Amino acid sequence: MRNLLILFPVMLLMALTTSVTAQDQPLRELADARDIYIGAAAQSGLLEGDYADVLSREFNLLTTEWETKMCVTHPTATTYDFTGTDKLVEFAEEHQMVVRGHTLLWHECFPDWLASDDYTRDEAIDIMREYIHTVVERYKGRIAIWDVVNEAITDNGLFRSTPWYRMIGEDYIELAFRFAHEADPDVLLFYNDYGAEVLNRKSDRIYKLVSDMLENEVPIDGVGLQMHLQVGDVGDRLPINRQAVTENINRLGDLGLQVHITELDLKHPGKADESVLEQQAQNYRDVVEICLSAEPCTAIIVWGVTDRYSWIKDFDNNPDAAPLLFDEDYQPKPAYTAVQQALAEFTTDDQS
Repeated sequence: MRNLLILFPVMLLMALTTSVTAQDQPLRELADARDIYIGAAAQSGLLEGDYADVLSREFNLLTTEWETKMCVTHPTATTYDFTGTDKLVEFAEEHQMVVRGHTLLWHECFPDWLASDDYTRDEAIDIMREYIHTVVERYKGRIAIWDVVNEAITDNGLFRSTPWYRMIGEDYIELAFRFAHEADPDVLLFYNDYGAEVLNRKSDRIYKLVSDMLENEVPIDGVGLQMHLQVGDVGDRLPINRQAVTENINRLGDLGLQVHITELDLKHPGKADESVLEQQAQNYRDVVEICLSAEPCTAIIVWGVTDRYSWIKDFDNNPDAAPLLFDEDYQPKPAYTAVQQALAEFTTDDQS
């Protein structure tokens, strides 16, 4: 009994020290200890002051939020503009961050000069090849991961009628991955989409798409699940089914693919009060725990650094949107603490 009495204060001190240390550690240090990426989407025009400080301190991965899309990098048929991407890549290198390029092909950022669809299949393939080779080769060895194709499947599980689809056909996706691999054989190549986190018609179609690609020996390394979510009740744990997300991640992993949570944010319909922020924190923690519990999940990326610049404000016409980990004054929110605690404390033994 005497030995136990002596040991108890020591154990208590160790526990308190561990807790304090975890609270003082940036997210990237906790993620590094777990050999996982914790990232944020970033914009080159914001890389200064508090924005740059928080981004570099907290995250070990940087996603190019806008500047790497085709309508920006290839604005005319004869010109390229890498100004923003260069700045983001240089910032990431300066701060020892991995860069995730987003995205080579996306129908919502399609250059006007190419939008007429007035090209033959062979001409369109040549344009795609030249474009992908130019961009990927420029950042060979510097951008480690590319979202090659973004949002090519509809909610009904059909191929989206994008300009590439209309000009080339459904094999444009396989061709894009092959061209990216030719340009940089060492880069990791991902297919990325929204609304496919759980087991549903869309995620089933994406599963078939990537399965067929692997069967056809198309170089693909992973699938990105965006996870633009809305805050749910604490009692419901998540606004989506946690078990279904885990099963979906694991079935992709069974194919030999990695899974990244690529565009995570948790919006709410109105002004966030204390209760909403606590619900949001719990939901963030749940998503992190899903990833930590599923071996194929190797990255968690939030879609922005601060509520001040979240895309949700304009998209939902909600100036009070607060979907991210840091508020408009760059102060950590309860959601930040929840992510920090999950990275520091979660074990598979914690799962119910």
